[in-house]
Amino acid sequence: MKHKPPLSVQILIGLLLGVLAGLALQAAPDVARTYIKPFGVLFLNLIKMVVVPLVFASITAGTCGLGDAKKVGRIGGKTILFYLCTTALAVTLGLLAANLFPVGRGLGQVAQESAGAAGTTVSVADTLLNIVPTNPVAALAEGNMLQIIFFALCLGGAILLIGEKGLPLLAVCDSLAEAMYALTGFIMKLAPVAVFALIAPVVAELGPRVLLAFLGVILVVYGACLLHMLVGYSIAVGGIARVNPLTFFRTALPALVFAFSSASSAGTLPFSMEAARRLGVPAPVRSFVLPLGATINMDGTAIYQGVCALFIANAYGIPLDLGQQVTIVLTCTLASVGTAGVPGAGVVMLTMVLQSVGLPVEGVALVAGIDRVLDMARTTVNITGDIACSAVVAATEGGLKPERP
Repeated sequence: MKHKPPLSVQILIGLLLGVLAGLALQAAPDVARTYIKPFGVLFLNLIKMVVVPLVFASITAGTCGLGDAKKVGRIGGKTILFYLCTTALAVTLGLLAANLFPVGRGLGQVAQESAGAAGTTVSVADTLLNIVPTNPVAALAEGNMLQIIFFALCLGGAILLIGEKGLPLLAVCDSLAEAMYALTGFIMKLAPVAVFALIAPVVAELGPRVLLAFLGVILVVYGACLLHMLVGYSIAVGGIARVNPLTFFRTALPALVFAFSSASSAGTLPFSMEAARRLGVPAPVRSFVLPLGATINMDGTAIYQGVCALFIANAYGIPLDLGQQVTIVLTCTLASVGTAGVPGAGVVMLTMVLQSVGLPVEGVALVAGIDRVLDMARTTVNITGDIACSAVVAATEGGLKPERP
């Protein structure tokens, strides 16, 4: 019995076939739009169908899962603070990189539906005030992602506070989250066909220049990821943990290589544990910090979200003001608490980000095909952040204590 290739390979094949079909249909782009694109639109509708209940349930349950952090006191607080701060810095870096190198500008994409909030100027103060929903039910109905995330975080914290009385509600959220994971997993199996159906009309209409835009996105994401790793984490481990950055990266190299090749944070965990041990991170610290990082540390993903959001905005000719870019930072940072374990987390989070600032969700098609290439970089950044955090937390909790292999 022949084994199917991994989903990431199937998506890449779908991208390549879509590009070839688009090039072949350049003389008849209407054919691609009429007979091929609807299959891609169906996929996007399915994603939009699950994103609100998925985000609400997974973040509520994920926040409750941080109850373990209370048992380790200061270690939990320091770990979560480190992860949230670096995630905010990462998405800011991604946005800065995309502003400096505006890939996608001039593609001339036309949204199928109104861009909504993307055409409206919103101040930073209004953005911050609008995080708190006056009506959570309305936020859920309208798909207001920032308000949904905030309400889910608050609800998860409240469930923790009431202890055993909150267990029934937690069970409901857990069950809903698992059902949404299963449904999302099924939908993601359709991604190869969807990528083919979405990219073929784009290439048919725009021709080879869209391929140069893909290369630009990859270069900007990889450049921002390298900068965040080499500068941001070097400052953290050198300034706080008092570890030579060269020693840090040399010790972490096996984990980083495996993360890059596998694009799996969970699969890299044993390598991360060994790297942390060699750096002198005590077992109690590394056994808490690293698994938690696999759940809430999404620095690489945040960089990807920032770059891709600006790329899609440029492709559709929709300017994003400062308030909207602050919304992207807040959405990525708050969403990092509970979306890492979601199947197709990159696509789901990007959909959330686009909805939060009113950008066309069909813009996901422009980056879905190269997601695997980008996933390699963002997973490597995530793993580097996990190991750096373990060293920083250990250094503030009695110091690093290297062990012999």
